[in-house]
Amino acid sequence: MDDGDGTRLDRELIELLNELRVALPGVQVLFAFLLTVPFSQRFTETTGVQRNAYFVALLAAAASVAFLVTPSAFHRIQFRQGDKAFMLKMANVLTIIGLVGLATSTVCAIFLVSDFIFTNDASRIATTLLGALFVSLWFVFPLTRRWSHVRHERWPSRGGDV
Repeated sequence: MDDGDGTRLDRELIELLNELRVALPGVQVLFAFLLTVPFSQRFTETTGVQRNAYFVALLAAAASVAFLVTPSAFHRIQFRQGDKAFMLKMANVLTIIGLVGLATSTVCAIFLVSDFIFTNDASRIATTLLGALFVSLWFVFPLTRRWSHVRHERWPSRGGDV
């Protein structure tokens, strides 16, 4: 590997770690909140559906923490082992999976709270819209942009960029 590749890998690692610094506090706060919910007095008033949503939210938040922290743990254990390229590829996949868990946990938590406070219709609408927002912003938008770049690289336009 030449210095250019090493520099690129170092930059990509810094970018990944900065992205994880953004995602981790959110999932940790959500997880902490979810851990306290069953101990509130009104939790016994929840329906079976609400308790199921809570359990999915709790498990998704815990899994998200595991997936989002794994790149740091892997990096610490593999430190100076010359495995940075593999680590970055693996960390990219784990981070995306962790974001899916974070979105799932957040949407389920919103369902739990909104279903407890409002009508079933209001909670379903809010949950559906929030789920669509996460899917659109975190997955559809970047994937559309990625596929657009791939298409332009294969079939470049003749008149310059549009």
